[in-house]
Amino acid sequence: MKSKFLQELSSRGYLNQCTDLDKLDDICSRKPILGYIGFDCTAKSLHVGSLLQIMILRLMQKHGHRPIVLLGGGTTLIGDPSGKDTTRKILKSKEIQKNIKSIKKTFVKILSNSSTKTKPIFVDNSKWLTKLNYIKFLREIGSHFTINKMLTFESVKSRLEREQSLSYMEFNYMILQAYDFYQLYLKNKCILQIGGSDQWGNILNGVDLIRRILKQDSFGLTSPLITLASGLKMGKTEKGAIWLNKDLLSPYDYWQFWRNTDDRDVRRFLNFFTDLKTIDIEKIFHKEKNINNLKILLADEATKILHGKTESKKASNTAKETFVTGGLGGGLPEIRLSSNEIANGIELIDFLSKNSIMSSKSEARRAIANKGLKINGELVLDEKRILQIKDFDGGNILKLSFGKKKHYLLKLI
Repeated sequence: MKSKFLQELSSRGYLNQCTDLDKLDDICSRKPILGYIGFDCTAKSLHVGSLLQIMILRLMQKHGHRPIVLLGGGTTLIGDPSGKDTTRKILKSKEIQKNIKSIKKTFVKILSNSSTKTKPIFVDNSKWLTKLNYIKFLREIGSHFTINKMLTFESVKSRLEREQSLSYMEFNYMILQAYDFYQLYLKNKCILQIGGSDQWGNILNGVDLIRRILKQDSFGLTSPLITLASGLKMGKTEKGAIWLNKDLLSPYDYWQFWRNTDDRDVRRFLNFFTDLKTIDIEKIFHKEKNINNLKILLADEATKILHGKTESKKASNTAKETFVTGGLGGGLPEIRLSSNEIANGIELIDFLSKNSIMSSKSEARRAIANKGLKINGELVLDEKRILQIKDFDGGNILKLSFGKKKHYLLKLI
């Protein structure tokens, strides 16, 4: 390939499929392009499962191309059926707009705004989707789609094969996504849509729609869907989603997520989720034989991209202080308690479940039974333990540890 962008896209493992790689390569090697990725806004934050897509937008900027971030205020009203067994919860417009405002913070952190030529363009497809005339849309856009073809796409086919309900509303999602691409081509001369491999059928629809109506070439490109070596889906853990927004997941917990990466995933994650050059990653792996040091490198670099160098260093130092020296670790996640709250004591298992340290009281009891819970370094052996002011040893801080890697500071205020 001639294009530096596509060369690095491929070398990092981001490239899965492309509608016409040779032609796209030729265009990208001659001039900057605009490309977009769409994100539905079903929560107030994206999670790590969306990070690969954001890293691709970041890579576009690095090589002089301009990314468009489509935040789906319109399509979120419908819900993408791709990879889903059931219909998504239907959200109200006001809630979706709040989510969009919150999610945008992540892109502002990860993508660069330093150059007017490459700074991201943010668009909300509700601007055009909510204004559509149904009959006109069916005549001008719907006439280019056949039910026969739509039934062959994986997002539809898999649901029907499992005899799971697929609403007519969801069935229309792929047409709306194709229309998004068409609109971005008209308004912004955007020639490339990027998505995960589960979006391939939807992306093909957009390329085909632009060709049919405008008689112009556009391109679709997908990245691989990431499955962890453990078999779990990227971004999900036993404790829930790994959120990208700081108010939902602390930089320390984010750092710990990467530090706990399976040995088998470290090399590709360094390529996927850091700015380290691929050639340097290979040199590091050749030189460094301690996999834990490589995991720390991954955690440092990945956290730096999302939360900045200062927070990354702070998280790394906190982990070192907590695990190596046994200290309190000043950067640990904090839970604040008023003296009044704890004056009469609090049942420990209630406290653990209410603050999401444990998913339930049952899990809390199991942790205590398995000798996995400590207060200030001492094992908790009684599941009926009451947290009291005296546990703070006359100070205002208490350290709560669950297993070897989960630590919290309880602060009296």
